[in-house]
Amino acid sequence: MGLFNKIKNMFKKENKNEENIVVQNNASILQQQNVECEVKPQKQEEDNIQDNIQPVESVKIYEKGLTKSRDNFVSKLIGLTKKYNKITEDYFEELEEILIMADIGVNTVMDFMERLRTRVKHEKIEDVTYLNEVIVDELFIIYVNDEVIVNKINFANEGPTVVLFVGVNGVGKTTTIAKLADKLKHEGKSVMLVAGDTFRAGATKQLEEWSRRVDVMFTGTHEGADPASVIFDGLTKAKEENIDVVLIDTAGRLQNKTNLMNELEKINRVISKLIDGAPHETLLVIDATTGQNGIAQAKSFKEITDVTGIVLTKLDGTAKGGIVLAIKENVGIPVKYIGFGETKDDLQVFDIEKYIYGLFKDMM
Repeated sequence: MGLFNKIKNMFKKENKNEENIVVQNNASILQQQNVECEVKPQKQEEDNIQDNIQPVESVKIYEKGLTKSRDNFVSKLIGLTKKYNKITEDYFEELEEILIMADIGVNTVMDFMERLRTRVKHEKIEDVTYLNEVIVDELFIIYVNDEVIVNKINFANEGPTVVLFVGVNGVGKTTTIAKLADKLKHEGKSVMLVAGDTFRAGATKQLEEWSRRVDVMFTGTHEGADPASVIFDGLTKAKEENIDVVLIDTAGRLQNKTNLMNELEKINRVISKLIDGAPHETLLVIDATTGQNGIAQAKSFKEITDVTGIVLTKLDGTAKGGIVLAIKENVGIPVKYIGFGETKDDLQVFDIEKYIYGLFKDMM
């Protein structure tokens, strides 16, 4: 079974589970209305319902967040299928243009088209509708590339886990830190935010305000202070307080790569001296609406520091969701989180299967 059918069957099952959950909840309500005494569902039943609700809600967030990309990309793909009743060179040329317009990237598209042409030839594929399934399979293969994709935070075995956030100004770095802090807190972890961006006006106060909103610890000082010193103080305090996770904001002045590189090197030295193996993650935050410019940022930051994962924000605001595939193909860094909006629940752990489903749902 190809990936297309696997994902289609998987999420059809989840949608069925959602219907069952509604039935169970309605039955519970009716039961409570028909008895005089208070009837509480068993703990096991409550847990089972909750376990089913969470993945279904996550899929719905992907579906909603990828609406613009789906309407743009998949509608054109469906239109192409209706236009051609057989696979021709004209079909391939139009498909190539659709993929490039989806911000998958020229080099990625060229490699993809070569793979697709080879597969069509070897498997003697003639059905244009079936080719859509092959396209989904091949896009998945581009992302995975025979690798074990790790989309979770690399937590330390003991002591604080340190996550360093990098990225240019305006990409949603501070709000991403706050959303992740909220998620970690609800997972039962103690969290500290450290304001390592002492250059951008208002950055420290903004992060401090977020720490109050999500009710986690905060370390910061005045604008213009030495970032490494602020981070040293924060990590020292985190060790004393037995904090589980420390999320560190940094400045994003990419226009001067040499200064930024020196600054990040200094920060990394301070962190590693205080905590063995830290930082455990360096997450690059990229605004998905910037398209190919976002890929250029990823390449630049990869040259400057050891980026372990990407956070793609504002994916709901672009019709070019193919940037997820382009970033992985061009810089070899996995996407670990994606942001679909302003609320805390809109930050999701990246799941390639849910992404593929959200993007191609109308074809399934």
